[in-house]
Amino acid sequence: MNLELNRPARAGLVAGVSESIAEDLAQRGLSVQPNALEPEVAHALRSEVTALDDGWFRQAGVGRLKDHHLNRFNRTDSVCWMDGRTDPSAQWIALADQLRLDLNRQLFLGLFSYESHYARYLPGDFYKRHVDAFRGQANRVVSTVLYLNPGWTPEDGGELVIYESAADQTGLRVTPAFGTLVCFLSEEFPHEVLPAQRTRYSIAGWYRLNQTSMDVLDPPR
Repeated sequence: MNLELNRPARAGLVAGVSESIAEDLAQRGLSVQPNALEPEVAHALRSEVTALDDGWFRQAGVGRLKDHHLNRFNRTDSVCWMDGRTDPSAQWIALADQLRLDLNRQLFLGLFSYESHYARYLPGDFYKRHVDAFRGQANRVVSTVLYLNPGWTPEDGGELVIYESAADQTGLRVTPAFGTLVCFLSEEFPHEVLPAQRTRYSIAGWYRLNQTSMDVLDPPR
């Protein structure tokens, strides 16, 4: 990744998308927005992630902080955390922060911070059914996924399957098509990523609350 200092970023959501996401989250806790980003922003992110060599990616794990560990039975993707030191990642972080402000204003969620990473699924990679946050912990409140895969077809596989509840065995299948943005309440929706036939790129992210106390910094810096 080119680590040149970024220029000031600007918002990149298509007009009306944040309002649609807020309405969907309020009504059902889940929103799927095709073509959610301005094309030049989405293409810049696609160009950046596909230019990264293997050294930028790390095998993804499960769990958080001291409980974090690798488990290739549950997931086999690799990730590169975004820090805003390049123009595309700075644009994405600015976009996500604007969405955070919009959601707080419309839904009073109290979202405090955002973390995200590029995710790369090589052919055959998967992430088995899981939830992004456990009830009552509030470490993650709203999950986001942006897809960066032009020309994706049903034969390519790699769908995100979002389940309405623990009892749901069918789920909603989301094609990882270029520019599609998915947002959902982190505690409410089990989900999984099915194996794909070709390399699949996305940005996974989470909005968090501020749970800092005298002896714990949360979110961690």
